[in-house]
Amino acid sequence: MSFAASRIARRSSWAIAAVTVLAACGGGGEKGADKEGAGAAASKTFTIAMIAKSSTNPVFLSGRQGAEAAAAELSKEHGVTVKIDWLTPPNEDGAVQAQRISEAVNSGANAILLSASDAGKVRGAVNEAVDRGVPVMTFDSDVPDSKRFSFYGGDDVKMGTQVMEELATQMGGKGKIAIIAGNQNAPNLQNRVKGVRETAAKYPGITIVDAFYHAETPQDAAAEVLRVKNAYPDVNGIAMIGGWALFTRTLLTDLDPRKIKIVSIDGLPAQLAYIDAGLAPVLFAQPTYSWGYVSVKTIFDHVYLKKDAPPMVQMELVRVSKDNLGTWARQLKDWGFSDVDPKFLALEK
Repeated sequence: MSFAASRIARRSSWAIAAVTVLAACGGGGEKGADKEGAGAAASKTFTIAMIAKSSTNPVFLSGRQGAEAAAAELSKEHGVTVKIDWLTPPNEDGAVQAQRISEAVNSGANAILLSASDAGKVRGAVNEAVDRGVPVMTFDSDVPDSKRFSFYGGDDVKMGTQVMEELATQMGGKGKIAIIAGNQNAPNLQNRVKGVRETAAKYPGITIVDAFYHAETPQDAAAEVLRVKNAYPDVNGIAMIGGWALFTRTLLTDLDPRKIKIVSIDGLPAQLAYIDAGLAPVLFAQPTYSWGYVSVKTIFDHVYLKKDAPPMVQMELVRVSKDNLGTWARQLKDWGFSDVDPKFLALEK
C-alpha cells in the first residue's frame, strides 16, 4: 500500500472509529439542533464558531486546520459556504470562553464547537446557547451534564492508563514517578490523572510522588518538569498527560535519557526529537487534526443535514515510537505541519 493510500486508510479508520457510540453519555441539544438546522438550510452560509482552550497551543492550531479542511470539503460538496469562526482565547480561561460562546450566539453562528477549559464556568453559557437555538458540540474536553449534543474525544481515564502502563514497561516496573498534569480544572485532564493513579497502584514497585499542575504553555510546563526534578532528584519516570513540556527542546539538554524516562500524550513535530533521543521512547498521539475535521463534519451532518448524531464520538490514540516515526512524521506533514524535521520524513517507516 502506498503512503497516500495508507494515509487515507488511516483516516477512514479514524472516521469509522468516530462513529462508536457510548450510550452512557448524555446530551440534550436535539430541540435546538432542529430549530437551527431548519434556519441554516435556508442560508448560503453555515457558520461554526470554534472555541478551543488556547490559541497558543499547537494541538488546537492543528484542530483548526482540520476544521478548515472539513469546511472546504463540505462547501464544495453541498454548495453552501461552511465557515469556521475562530474565537479561541489566547490563554486558557473558562470565563473568557463563556463570553465567546455568548458572542457567537449574538453574531448569528449556526453551531458552536468547544473544548472547555473549565466545565463549571462554561456550562451555563452552553445551555443558554442551546436554548437560544444554537447547537453545541464539544471536543477534547467535554462539558458533562450540559445540553451539548455530542462530544468528540478519547476515554481520558483509558488514556491515563495507557500512559502509565507504557511508563511502567519502560521503567522495568519500579521507581518513582511524577505526573505532569496541566490545568487542574480541566475535566479531561482530571480523568487522565485518575487513570495514571489507578494503574500505578497495580505496580507495587512504583511510587507516585505527586501530580503537578501548571499553565498549559511549553515554557511553563518545561519549567515545572525541571522544578519537580530538582525537588525530587530520585524521580526516574514522568507521566505526561499532555505534551506541553515537549513542545520545546529545553528538556533534551536538561534531562538524561539514561536516568529518566517519559511517556507522553500528543505527538506533534517538536516532540519527535524526544523519541529519537530515547528520552520519551513512546508517545500516544492524539489525532488533533481530526478534532476539527471529524467534529465539523459531525456538526454539519447533524445540524444542516438533520442526521442523528451519537452523544459521543470515540477518538483513539496512535502509539508512536521509533518503529513508526517516519510514517507518523509524514502524517503530520500531510496534515499541514511545516516544522517536521526532514530527517524523520526520510525514515522508511
